[in-house]
Amino acid sequence: MPHLKSFSLKPEARKIAAFPFNLPLWRNVKTLEFSTTVTFLVGENGTGKSTLLEGLAAAVGSITIGADDIQRDKTLEHARKLGKMLKLVWHKRTYRGLFLRAEDFFNFSRRVNQLNSDLEEIKKGYEQNLSGYGLQLAQGSVEGQRRALLAKYGEDADAGSHGENFLRLFQARFVPGGLYLLDEPEAPLSPIRQLAFMAMLKDMVAQNAQFIIATHSPILMAFPEAIILSFDHSPVRSVKYDELEHVTLTRDFMNNPEAFLRRL
Repeated sequence: MPHLKSFSLKPEARKIAAFPFNLPLWRNVKTLEFSTTVTFLVGENGTGKSTLLEGLAAAVGSITIGADDIQRDKTLEHARKLGKMLKLVWHKRTYRGLFLRAEDFFNFSRRVNQLNSDLEEIKKGYEQNLSGYGLQLAQGSVEGQRRALLAKYGEDADAGSHGENFLRLFQARFVPGGLYLLDEPEAPLSPIRQLAFMAMLKDMVAQNAQFIIATHSPILMAFPEAIILSFDHSPVRSVKYDELEHVTLTRDFMNNPEAFLRRL
């Protein structure tokens, strides 16, 4: 059962003419339900998928990965305004989970590496200013934090490919019972790593996690029993996998790429 059951836009929001309330999305959507534990938001760029996901993250108070705190990030000011105008309905409120935009991962890697470096500098400072049992306690605390970081992210969070690090982040941060709001997580992932990501989704869903994912990936959209909400329709509605333009276009291209390339 999904944690977040539905959301609706508060009536007073319809009187606001500025972005993001002027998106066509809000003309016909009063309430949007999440009837299953995995929901995909699909549609062309500019239809409001990412904006809605950001607004939900602000309304939920999600932990952000890589970016500043959601209440301070300057790029999410519009999301905070939207979040205040969303009324959430829960089956059972959860405070676990996270919000992730694919572009935030670069900032996250830098922050992890900087924290490792800062902890090492703190340790050196203790050696200069403390001694005896006090030094042992202080160093033990720092080493404990550093070991925890190394166990989750390795010595260098930028080591390995972008896709490998992305999957490693999910492995480290996915916990049972969480609500995960993910914006285009397929961006750094090869097709085979998208399948590995889907295996993680299956494992976490079995542990009472919920996922709401904005995506363009026909691979991810094929996740069993997921609901696909198309933002290319007005109002937004659930569509079948084989009805999606993403799917039919990709399938047609793979079956006969020459027919498409001749038109370039």
